[in-house]
Amino acid sequence: MGNLLAHIRLTRPANIVTAVADIWAGFAISGVVAALISGDLSVYLGDMVWLTIATVGLYGGGVAFNDVFDAELDRVERPERPIPSGQASVWSAGLMAAGLLLLGIIAALQVGVWSGEIAVFIAVFAVIYDAWGKHQQIFGPINMGLCRGANLLLGVSLISESIGPNWYLALVPIAYISAITMISRGEVRGKNRSALLGGLWIYFAIFAALLAISVKQQGYGFWQVVPFIGLFAYLILPPLWKAIATQEPKHIGKAVKAGVLSLIVMNACFAAAFAGWWVALIILALLPLSRWLAKRFAVT
Repeated sequence: MGNLLAHIRLTRPANIVTAVADIWAGFAISGVVAALISGDLSVYLGDMVWLTIATVGLYGGGVAFNDVFDAELDRVERPERPIPSGQASVWSAGLMAAGLLLLGIIAALQVGVWSGEIAVFIAVFAVIYDAWGKHQQIFGPINMGLCRGANLLLGVSLISESIGPNWYLALVPIAYISAITMISRGEVRGKNRSALLGGLWIYFAIFAALLAISVKQQGYGFWQVVPFIGLFAYLILPPLWKAIATQEPKHIGKAVKAGVLSLIVMNACFAAAFAGWWVALIILALLPLSRWLAKRFAVT
């Protein structure tokens, strides 16, 4: 039982919930909500389940591979993690990670070719990040952001015709995850003020982008998105300001954790812009679950 729990820890359960929020936001962007309201639930429900399973596999496998590739480094910097502590082996963790990525690709293919191709893209770039990309000063944050942006489009692929008009929306999570990745580089040693400030400015740009998207989609109805943007800012800015002020690893870690969990709120902003506030509330309901899991499993 202990070994099973250790392997579950490798998948970062709280983070997986945020990946599910990406998919559900993609559903809202695709226009499927209108179809569901009109009574076409049976047509899309199965595909919605498949894509939710797909992101669980892809995200869980991707972050588990991170610990596989970092096994030697973690023996020095994070000896409490499952692999360096001996609760899981590199072999068993790698096998589980590969199996989860394969599950994600197979599940996505049940929906369509586009979904399968996006899933393959996510799996490949997740492994590239784990093995090499995260060590690159510039490409590393972009690499991780590409995985997250593609995950949003994986949800949009529920209705494949919606990908073309909405592909640019992936730039928002790409920028956001790039900011979080930049900020996280001081999580062990601290003293990364320039990266923290860079992350702060990207956050402000994201708030502006979400507001612009809301106005484009809702016109004068953009007001219903504003409370979600406000909540988003409330959750991520105070921890980051404290990290900038202190540059201490523990505060940087808290800023990273807040940024990761608040992905759910960012996705709620997308949902409010494309499908209305009540759909955003459904996605926002994932936040308590993610925060509860974050108290029991590592987020970073």
